[in-house]
Amino acid sequence: EVQVEELQRLLAGMEKEHRGLLLKMKEGEAELARLRSVEGDKLAQQDRSAQLEKEVATLREKIHHLDDMLKSQQRKVRQMIEQLQNSKAVIQAKDSVIQELKERLRLLQNLEMHDRIEHLIEKQVSWGGHSSRARSKSEYVSSPFLSCSKRLTGPKPLPLIRVVET
Repeated sequence: EVQVEELQRLLAGMEKEHRGLLLKMKEGEAELARLRSVEGDKLAQQDRSAQLEKEVATLREKIHHLDDMLKSQQRKVRQMIEQLQNSKAVIQAKDSVIQELKERLRLLQNLEMHDRIEHLIEKQVSWGGHSSRARSKSEYVSSPFLSCSKRLTGPKPLPLIRVVET
């Protein structure tokens, strides 16, 4: 009987210890599952972090490339503006020359018209029996715009006729 009681007590202790170990095992498994979950979250976070770092690196490269392109385009625009300003300066200089040449042409046309009128007057005077007088060198006056000379007719010069080009 003593041995049976001793064995029952040992069995009861073993069962109690078995239940305690099962409880500890369940707690350990739960802790392990929680740790695995946390580690899984950490791994997921690490993966996401690595992915985001790659994206940031890619975006930095793209930004650097776009900055380079922008600087290149700005240089091109500056060069085009410079060329445009140079072209405008050349055009203004040529316009100035053209205006001066037009003015010279108008003066030459006026002189030609003046000479024709003078010639007609001389013809009329010679037809009327009057002799035309010879011109002296003092009757020629230099024009500031022309390299040629302009003739004066007698004491009273005839008015210049301006021909307007349309």
